[in-house]
Amino acid sequence: MSKTTWKKELEATLWAVGETLADIESNTMSEKDMNTRFDSGFGGSEGCAFTVWTKNRVYFPVVYDGAEWIGSVPRNPNGEATDHQGG
Repeated sequence: MSKTTWKKELEATLWAVGETLADIESNTMSEKDMNTRFDSGFGGSEGCAFTVWTKNRVYFPVVYDGAEWIGSVPRNPNGEATDHQGG
């Protein structure tokens, strides 16, 4: 079982691209949503749906065979191709 929260996952994903929670401009999740623990492993989707915007990127949940993580794309056109999401 891989218990996590979207806040924990978001912090790691933001860090990987040089951003932090302070860079968030808009977030569809409440603090409760962000801190609700769920099993991110295979099985079924348990984390809530969301969209988070920073100055440079848009973040969203991705799922494949029940495993969940966060994907992101550039907020503005920049010529960067987007990898397949969800497997």
